[in-house]
Amino acid sequence: MKALIIVDVQNDFLPGGSLEVSRGDEIIPIINHIQKDYNLVVATQDWHPENHKSFASQHPDKLPFEQIDLDGLAQILWPDHCIQGSYGAEFADELNTDRIEAIFRKGMEERIDSYSGFFDNGKRKDTGLSGYLKARGVTEVHVCGLAADFCVYFTALDALTEGFKTSIISKATKAIDKGAFIEKKNNFIQNGGLLT
Repeated sequence: MKALIIVDVQNDFLPGGSLEVSRGDEIIPIINHIQKDYNLVVATQDWHPENHKSFASQHPDKLPFEQIDLDGLAQILWPDHCIQGSYGAEFADELNTDRIEAIFRKGMEERIDSYSGFFDNGKRKDTGLSGYLKARGVTEVHVCGLAADFCVYFTALDALTEGFKTSIISKATKAIDKGAFIEKKNNFIQNGGLLT
């Protein structure tokens, strides 16, 4: 069975949001249109506590987009975003959520970030997404959403390592940094992934 994973189509990642992806709103009609082509649709949702250590605001001597070591892992410091219960953490109003059967929240642990919908960045915590998909008989996943070079990429890469045939839907994702995504896209393909 084939599943669609919609990654982090949340207000803070859309134009006007605190960590906006340029023209990120343009993918929403495409995502809405393709949902009918899948037996199963699931979504991920960034869901940070307000004191999350990936936020630059939690490090008074640091600026957004600087990199630090956080408990042994390289950590980019982000503007505050997708804080639990906030408007920025909500799914975009334009996103059709009717067919989404399950939502997997990530980034809830204060001291570790979670780009992938499957695991946190240190693979210390499993979201349960892999087990859910396997229990439903899913063998192939297509990944879309925001942002291509972070949460979409890492979700797709983990899907490969979890044994799913995996594609990133190019027309249904946008990158923060297009140049960085080209490099990551090549790595994804070298690991057996597909771009559609």
